[in-house]
Amino acid sequence: MTDPVSDVSTPPTVAPAPEMATGNAAVEIRDVSKWFGEVTALDNVSFEIGRGEFFSLLGPSGCGKTTLLRMIGGFETPSEGQILIDGVDTAGAPPYARSTNMIFQHLALFPHMSVHDNVAFGLKMKRIEDNIVEQKVHQALELVRLEGYGGRKIDQLSGGQKQRVAMARALINDPSVLLLDEPLGALDLQLRLQMQDELRRLHKSLGNTFIFVTHDQGEAMAMSDRIAVMDQGHILQIGTPEDIYEAPRTRFVADFVGHTNVFDGRVSQIDDNGECLVVCGGLTFRCIAPTGLAVEQPVSIAVRFEDVTLDGTLGSADGTGCSATVTEKMYLGGMFRFETRTAEGVALTSDVTNSDAARLVAEGDTVNLAWRPTNVSVLLE
Repeated sequence: MTDPVSDVSTPPTVAPAPEMATGNAAVEIRDVSKWFGEVTALDNVSFEIGRGEFFSLLGPSGCGKTTLLRMIGGFETPSEGQILIDGVDTAGAPPYARSTNMIFQHLALFPHMSVHDNVAFGLKMKRIEDNIVEQKVHQALELVRLEGYGGRKIDQLSGGQKQRVAMARALINDPSVLLLDEPLGALDLQLRLQMQDELRRLHKSLGNTFIFVTHDQGEAMAMSDRIAVMDQGHILQIGTPEDIYEAPRTRFVADFVGHTNVFDGRVSQIDDNGECLVVCGGLTFRCIAPTGLAVEQPVSIAVRFEDVTLDGTLGSADGTGCSATVTEKMYLGGMFRFETRTAEGVALTSDVTNSDAARLVAEGDTVNLAWRPTNVSVLLE
């Protein structure tokens, strides 16, 4: 299902994508744009996906991620640019002529067919000999742990079993690149976590290139080798899950991936030791200064909820902490979430590990918040 596209007449600032570490691209996206009438779904996108990589396209609905996936699979045609798969330009090639296979968001299984016939469908359309089809169907069902389910109808299966049938049907053709369009979106949380484990297992055992579309940042973080964060038809940042989470380049990435306090401010001081002070509405943050930073420069800063502690040494004078009042306390199982507000009215959220000390803090208490300069990101874009 194609993402609804957004009006991108005011595009966000785009961070350059890093070079591929592998030097061995399975998919190359070269200056690709896509227009639907006057609406721009993708705007001059370029990057590479390494052979055998688990690569996720992450972003909100309408950012262009499914449109891009469908172009790789041959279900949409670029308005401009090239898409190469295994070094071959795919211009004009229909889906069946590409070394790709796609698992759709709604699976597109045939309800009137058995599990066996659903899995065998692609091979039978290619007129593969029956004995080879039988062998491959058996192997595919064994791969997704559905041995003995071949005779069942689709409506006799659970949601997770249907997902496995869709995977077997896609994998039986041994695609170089497997395309997955939010295949876990309709599952409940526990089943979704199980299927994440299953996808990771399949990827490791097969070694194919997986391209996974999702709007769920936790899902992308858990499974991916690298992630491309998208918004309004642009690639904002590409990196490992650690890169994306710990070193966001833009305010959108910092806000979209994980739970983050983000503030607009201005640089008030740059020290010789490479640190700087950023003043944000009466609250001062000590940060590591990025290259090219200047005094009085407007910036945004980001600090993750879990990096704001309640038990650190108060350091408000040097920009490593402040005093605040707890306005709300939430129990999240392994942690407590504290919503706080400073005397100047600045709101800060802190996620604190469940402990005896955290349990004693109540709404209305005044607490000391603290953070490390290394955990505060300065966002120039």
